[in-house]
Amino acid sequence: MSLYSQRGVSAQKEDVHAATRNLSKGLYPRAFCKIDPDLLGGDADWVNVMHADGAGTKSILAYLYWKETGDLSVWKGIAQDAIVMNLDDLICTGIYDRMLYSSSIDRNKNRIPAEVLTALIEGTQEFLDSMAHLGVNIAFLGGETADVGDVVRTVAVNGTMAARWRRDALITNERIAPGQVIVGLASHGKATYEFNYNSGIGSNGLTSARHDVLHKHYKTLPETFDDLLSEDVVYIGKQRLTDPINAGGELHTVGSLLLSPTRTFAPVVRAMLEAHFGDIYGLIHCSGGGQTKCLKYMPDNVRVVKDNLAAPPEIFRLIQQSSGADHREMYQVFNMGTRLEVYTNERAAVALIAIARRFGIDAQVIGRTEESVKKELVLQVSETEIRY
Repeated sequence: MSLYSQRGVSAQKEDVHAATRNLSKGLYPRAFCKIDPDLLGGDADWVNVMHADGAGTKSILAYLYWKETGDLSVWKGIAQDAIVMNLDDLICTGIYDRMLYSSSIDRNKNRIPAEVLTALIEGTQEFLDSMAHLGVNIAFLGGETADVGDVVRTVAVNGTMAARWRRDALITNERIAPGQVIVGLASHGKATYEFNYNSGIGSNGLTSARHDVLHKHYKTLPETFDDLLSEDVVYIGKQRLTDPINAGGELHTVGSLLLSPTRTFAPVVRAMLEAHFGDIYGLIHCSGGGQTKCLKYMPDNVRVVKDNLAAPPEIFRLIQQSSGADHREMYQVFNMGTRLEVYTNERAAVALIAIARRFGIDAQVIGRTEESVKKELVLQVSETEIRY
């Protein structure tokens, strides 16, 4: 059993999929988010989409860092994480503007004081304002802040995003087919709209990252882990959050890399869709499930081959070195430095890569789709071939 499973987490969310298997998949079953008819406007040419997600256990890392350093700014990053995990799922359906966002914060008031709430709420508005300047307009409609100390040990930061969109402007992944190329966008580096280096960690796999990298010292804060976990999987690493580490040619701390706010690709995808909508056959956000996320949205006759993935950035090398996880588990849990996939043709790939690089984001053709008798994924990692 993997360390990820031993910590009570599932990269593939098998229980969730089993619980929802009898629910409607919406108008387009392979779309990245469920798309329903336009109940809000009653127009057959429009659709409604609503999506819920959050920062996950990354908020525990913020709690640890804040307790150790007193730095409240990390909570603004958590607010961004909760938004982007919604926003970058929605952009995979072709939606990039005129969205509504509602925040949901559950806290233990005895541990999460008012100034943390203020940082979370102000961070939400600041990020939405920054997106508006880039042409991605999201209205902040408030939300719910609940003091539920009997339910949560520290704080859970989540949100819901909704939109009404034209049906003929959707990306539904129905056009993914054999014979296409996959453009991958890097999750790390520094985009033109980012202020600091981004490690690329995103908001997935943070339970593993936290316990594998951080030192037993953090067991002194028992509110940050499940007391039902075995001692063997709780804070088994060697690092403190303030330890220095080199990444991207600069010196950072372990904490700043683990807490890098999740990068949004919304401004980039907007530019891509406005210029090349007809050439974009599918969009996949490599979130939960990492590099295997694409399998959920493929037709049954497609083999996805990723044999030109970029080398993983430093944060993932640190996690793998600390955990001893093999390539198979790492690429199934983490995005490994590539967090958005665009399924397209060879001609358009050149233009799409140029758009990404215009925003300071590395991009390249990472693979292709092939005809197959069954749905499968083949990864080439160094000299190792991995099949899922």
